[in-house]
Amino acid sequence: MGCFFSRRRKPAQGGQLQLQQQAGAGQDGATGEQKVPQYSWDLRAKIDPKDYTFSGLKNETVGRLPGKVAGQQFVIQDCENCKIYIFDHSATITIDDCVNCQIFLGPIKGSVFFRDCKDCKCVVACQQFRTRDCRKLEVFLCCATQPIIESSTGMKFGCFQYYYPELALQFKDAGLSIFNNTWSNIHDFTPVSGENNWGLLPETAVVQDYVPLPSSEELKAVRVSTDATKSIVPITRGQRQKNSDESCLTVFFAGDYTTANARKLIDEVSN
Repeated sequence: MGCFFSRRRKPAQGGQLQLQQQAGAGQDGATGEQKVPQYSWDLRAKIDPKDYTFSGLKNETVGRLPGKVAGQQFVIQDCENCKIYIFDHSATITIDDCVNCQIFLGPIKGSVFFRDCKDCKCVVACQQFRTRDCRKLEVFLCCATQPIIESSTGMKFGCFQYYYPELALQFKDAGLSIFNNTWSNIHDFTPVSGENNWGLLPETAVVQDYVPLPSSEELKAVRVSTDATKSIVPITRGQRQKNSDESCLTVFFAGDYTTANARKLIDEVSN
């Protein structure tokens, strides 16, 4: 048998000094006060919800210029007889309890949800479109997925038609394709036998007759055009009766200018 003894070694003088330095690393050298750590999220600009909300407005023209929303969420609620323009891309938008408003919403990365709204005219580009308990909405729509209405009546839809110089980049920032538009493929969650809660706007409908160009001096700076031939989203007929027996034309593009080449082809065919 044997036994083993150990003795705790005393730290060297230099090691003791190192431990003392480590212990004091979190303190201010001059005052001895504990330093508060800073993180990257602490350095971000603080967001004021008021900058991303329109609430309780009546008979006003309001909006946000390009770059002022920058992908944040936005809320519009309790507005009446207002003209509202969001000339930027956003994450999601909810519109609640609005009456007789004319609304433009730039590209929305996620969903737009209209609730308890009536007699509104809108231009909307989004990933998902939903309404609930709405009445008489007329919407020029670009939607990447099937639009959904629920407990809503008197809904009318047309193809998105709009242009301003920053709009193409905003579509890209929102992750939306100008060629993926299911605007007329509406799903009604609450159909009524013998009735139709939705329909299509006249093919001759002009956006400016529904949502006029902004009249305030600030918003006039956005060079808007509602000319259908300039629309960033190609105009499609949706579920309207076709003019010919041709069903489709499929073209594949490759390279760095696919969007530009596709738009050029569409313009040539349209002319």
